[in-house]
Amino acid sequence: MKVEFTAVFREVPEGYIAFVEELPGANTQGATLDEARANLREAVGLVLEANRELAEEEIGDAVVIREPLKLSA
Repeated sequence: MKVEFTAVFREVPEGYIAFVEELPGANTQGATLDEARANLREAVGLVLEANRELAEEEIGDAVVIREPLKLSA
């Protein structure tokens, strides 16, 4: 499944700060633009992983239906 997000990079004296518009909590920084990009990819993965774990904790032993959600622009 392919999902696209909007990465935003802002140059600051220390390098770059970066965040994803559609994913609160996915933000980082880097000394270079390439480093900020790599760090942002990692941050997105960590945010998604943490959200999955939080959802699992909240669901507990409840019976739920899980299915893929495909989005198209």
